[in-house]
Amino acid sequence: MPNPIDFNLYLITDRKQVAAKHTLLSAIESALQGGVKAVQLREKDLSDSELLPLAQELRRLTRQYDARLLINDRIDVVLAVNADGIHLGGHSLPTNVVRQRLGPDFLIGVSTHSNTDIILASEQGADFVTFGPVYATPSKAAYGSPQGLDALAKACRVSSLPLFALGGVTPSRASEIYRSGASGLALIAAIIASPDPRTSAEYFTTCSCPDIQ
Repeated sequence: MPNPIDFNLYLITDRKQVAAKHTLLSAIESALQGGVKAVQLREKDLSDSELLPLAQELRRLTRQYDARLLINDRIDVVLAVNADGIHLGGHSLPTNVVRQRLGPDFLIGVSTHSNTDIILASEQGADFVTFGPVYATPSKAAYGSPQGLDALAKACRVSSLPLFALGGVTPSRASEIYRSGASGLALIAAIIASPDPRTSAEYFTTCSCPDIQ
């Protein structure tokens, strides 16, 4: 069975970090023009009436650029916009419950912070995991000190799923992340906060990386 994870770069939204010249939608479209093939809509503070139209717009954009759209934690929004999948965090429903509700045709990504988390996600039916924070980053400060490259390398050896390194990912760190064994990069600010998301995305999508298809 082919690996359903056909992307190496996983862009996570945060409208509060968007550069002044962009809206969230224009920044995402610019990133898609730069080659991004997977976007996670993660705007936890929006009301349902705000989140749904944003998800609909992102579904339109990702279809236009032949990219995947995953929704953070919201099964109802996934189904409402026919997204490609869902991303689960530490306070989400268990992965196996979500898999039962969504069925086999939707992608499930899971945030992990330990080898135990990775093994559980695999056992319960996830398609891929993010692991971090690898480096210090304000958006992941709540998860404690950065884990570092040694922990990342160990996690990659443990994981039977594609693993995306998360937390403090920058262009200068991409090569050492891949050398640690990561399947791909998960990031926010390095693209979302860039005044030129397209150029930033082009770097990450063309830098040396493994073929995980």
